Amino acid sequence: MENDVIVVGGGIVGLTTATVLAERGLRVRVWSRDDVTATTSAVAGALWWPYRIGPEAEAGPWALASLRVYGELAADPERTGVRWVPGVHAGVDPERLGPWAREVPGLRRTAPEEVPEPYGAGLAARLPLIDMPVHLSWLRARFEAAGGVFERRTVTGFGEAAARARTVVNCAGTAARELVPDAGLRPVRGQLVLVENPGIEEWFVSADSGARETVYFFPQPGRLVLGGTAEEDDEGLVPDPATAEAIVARCARVRPEIAGARVLGHRVGLRPARAGGVRLEAVALPGGGRLVHHYGHGGAGVTVAWGCAERAADLAAA
Repeated sequence: MENDVIVVGGGIVGLTTATVLAERGLRVRVWSRDDVTATTSAVAGALWWPYRIGPEAEAGPWALASLRVYGELAADPERTGVRWVPGVHAGVDPERLGPWAREVPGLRRTAPEEVPEPYGAGLAARLPLIDMPVHLSWLRARFEAAGGVFERRTVTGFGEAAARARTVVNCAGTAARELVPDAGLRPVRGQLVLVENPGIEEWFVSADSGARETVYFFPQPGRLVLGGTAEEDDEGLVPDPATAEAIVARCARVRPEIAGARVLGHRVGLRPARAGGVRLEAVALPGGGRLVHHYGHGGAGVTVAWGCAERAADLAAA
């Protein structure tokens, strides 16, 4: 066969997995419906944090493995899109987080004056914040430099890929619901507003894992990203003006200067949430091939991308 592995899906999970495989010396091809900068991953606010992802026992180590990689990539932010940025996560008690939190350098409980009303307590940390359009383009270039091939292609089943590679890796995100099929996979709609940054240099988050409405802002180069929403089973990709207005208003209650910031654009993405958490397992294909399922990362695909990719690559290369 002309390929060792075909990865279906060109978002952050698929592209990172493909890069790990290619750098192990395998012949890897990515089949992606969209260009990397048009995927759901490109819409992500992309602060490293284990948000809306399970199972917890695996997600924590995957996130920490990715944190180590992003820490290295932050040495060259202009090229990789990864920067260390300080900020506050309101309403979170560090003692109630998983064991992974003890390994995050500098994570600490906030002083009262560090968290605005009405949020009260929280935690402060310096975390990787990723400019996703830049990062995805850089990651594709790294994949191709390792000999990988990126191909725009709509996939309607795994049979065609299995005929051209001994291993297929399913990183199709929300599309896996129909491809597998998997009725436990459901979209969680996230809407963002991009505004001119009025001088904010730190991120802020207040996002309960079960809340439909969240509050966060992330200072990215050339813009401030405001969010957001977590609307389960809503597949609408058109930005809603009333939702956008509410997002700006919630963020402006934390930082009033946001209210007057000029709007630059709107973004909508569908997080691939799955009952039971990430599916990461290998199954046999007819004819002796292997299909590795690697989807269902919810709101933390960026956060766990490198840790998950190493495990998926182990399964694919077995």
